Amino acid sequence: MKILVLNSGSSSIKFQLFNMKDNHVIASGLIEKIGESNSYAKLKDIAKDIIYEKNLAIKDHHEGLEVMTSLFVASNILHDLSELDGIGHRIVHGGESFTESALVNNEVIAKIEQNSILAPLHNPGHLAGIRNAMQESGEKVPHVVVFDTVFHQTMPEYAYRYALPYELCKRLHIRRYGFHGTSHHYVTKTAAKMLGIEYEKFNAISLHLGNGASVCAVSNGKSVDTSMGLSPLEGLIMGTRSGDMDPAIITYLLNLGELKADEIDAFLNKKSGLLGICGSNDMREVVAKMEHDERAHLAFEMFCYRIKKYIGAYYAVLGRVDALIFTGGIGENAPYSREKICGDLAHLGINIDHKLNFAKASGARCIDADKASIKTLIIPTNEELEIALETKRVIENN
Repeated sequence: MKILVLNSGSSSIKFQLFNMKDNHVIASGLIEKIGESNSYAKLKDIAKDIIYEKNLAIKDHHEGLEVMTSLFVASNILHDLSELDGIGHRIVHGGESFTESALVNNEVIAKIEQNSILAPLHNPGHLAGIRNAMQESGEKVPHVVVFDTVFHQTMPEYAYRYALPYELCKRLHIRRYGFHGTSHHYVTKTAAKMLGIEYEKFNAISLHLGNGASVCAVSNGKSVDTSMGLSPLEGLIMGTRSGDMDPAIITYLLNLGELKADEIDAFLNKKSGLLGICGSNDMREVVAKMEHDERAHLAFEMFCYRIKKYIGAYYAVLGRVDALIFTGGIGENAPYSREKICGDLAHLGINIDHKLNFAKASGARCIDADKASIKTLIIPTNEELEIALETKRVIENN
């Protein structure tokens, strides 16, 4: 069974082709700068370790998928998309319309379109990818949509509601949705299997730390709270996003004339976070500059402190925690961050081993000290595989 996973952005398409017999990746690639004159496309044949690439103008997603197909043909992996057993699409925002992954039909497309108001930078690109992929693959290939928000649909209302006028929130669908759901789901399932705990009885705090970052509290295998909200802006300090802050700061800046209404989004999402504090949104650069740059040191301290506060909060919510999980670019590859975050948490049963934490290793692994009562794990996320598994499940159940 061959399943293609597509992640269509506003100007890019990332893809991976899986053989679901053993879940291995056959090929991966991307189409960049769609709509520009210097578009770029590449495909890597994993088994042969060969890269196929093209530099040409790609005007839209339809042409992008045609170029992707031509690379599959050139590599002799596929002759066309009609050979596939299914195509899975990553969708950022499912709003309140979706509580699980879904087989694509006209009604599903219409609902994703309606939810575009909640994710105007993402959902329109996803829709373009779906429509063009359906055209390219033909009617016989089933398409499945997998949402970043679905895993968090199990949150209780008291966790996802905001203390704003209730009727307004209901009418305009204002609530906490949460994101990185496919990642949190994948790593918590992997962790439970590693530890030999039934997933339906597994409690964990999952830290997805990258340029975008979020925390998720998982109780008995279900998300019961998460740090991101209506949008991916809320919660942790991120590469360029502010995370939690007093909303009155915006009113204050507007009243002083330091900020205009049409600048708010960019101010909070693109100019804040680590970048706003010290001028870099790359944690590797922040750590490298810490010894001689006070602001880099401050950014690092703030980043880790915010995460530590969420760990404490979610520990209180869960009562029992089987594992603390690190994933994402920073979570998997930044030992200094992990050490700072877990420092002084021995009273919660969290205690990591210094050598294990800094060891050059890959793959899922434990880094907790012998005396720790809570397991601390590093688990590389694999959102594409999670989407492929969900796509297979939905196809087989329909």
